[in-house]
Amino acid sequence: MPELCGISLAHRVINASGTYDAIAARQVFGDAVLEEFPFAAFVSKTITPEPRVGNAPRRIWETPAGMLNSIGLPNKGLAGFLEQDLPRLAELPVPLIVSVMATSRPEFAKLVEAVGARDEVAGIELNVSCPNVHSGLIVGEQPAETEALLETLRPLTAKPLIVKLTPNVADPAAVAVGAERGGADAVSLINTLKASAFDPATGTPALAAGHGGLSGPAVRPVAVQQLRAVTAAAGLPAIGMGGIASGVDAAEFLAAGATLVAVGTESFRDPKAGSRVAAELDLARPKEATAHSALDLE
Repeated sequence: MPELCGISLAHRVINASGTYDAIAARQVFGDAVLEEFPFAAFVSKTITPEPRVGNAPRRIWETPAGMLNSIGLPNKGLAGFLEQDLPRLAELPVPLIVSVMATSRPEFAKLVEAVGARDEVAGIELNVSCPNVHSGLIVGEQPAETEALLETLRPLTAKPLIVKLTPNVADPAAVAVGAERGGADAVSLINTLKASAFDPATGTPALAAGHGGLSGPAVRPVAVQQLRAVTAAAGLPAIGMGGIASGVDAAEFLAAGATLVAVGTESFRDPKAGSRVAAELDLARPKEATAHSALDLE
């Protein structure tokens, strides 16, 4: 049976944070969501210390081979998450990993301590894509900043800490090594690539924010390359993601060194993509060589 940092899983496919709303899905489809849940673990939408309303619309734009988004991390904040969302997410039939993000080490520490203290939570994903308000540096773009953050957070919980790496750096592997030195248990990659588009009908930016993150099949080769570099440099388990839409795609990530894979954009098209990819993966992975070749049998 697959596992991640001691968390037992039914298969190797989980969701990418923010791409599948389990609470909304259950409200629409009822308990059928629990009976046929598509993922082996559930990663929550990222929560921040205080509530956020997110960016103004338009926040999503389709591209020929993927999707641009600039959602802006809307969430209820730590207190709202613990009071309202966590009890409902705890009813899911799979382990729960909570994604958190802050702009300072003390704020990250507050999130990790509060979330890590809850029995319903199996692990914590650290979204390190925001600037550190003290240094002005993007934590996930600087190996030393990432290492220092993990050194602060590691003593605060025994729960696995998974660092979500950004692809928008020259050397993601160096950041992964920094996370490993600081005490991370695993990494996940890739996050979205910085990108922009213009609406041909108006000649204005396609997203209200002017730019966003690219996901979907277009980013898959980038994800595979960065995954290979990270797993070669760091000894941490890695959750691979970026444009996975089939079992063949997932098998490529496993071949590149991933322990698990995560489905994101494909769930917008197919809400059951997680379970479909898991079933296809069983058929797509290379089989072990048999003891006798065809020539031996002649």
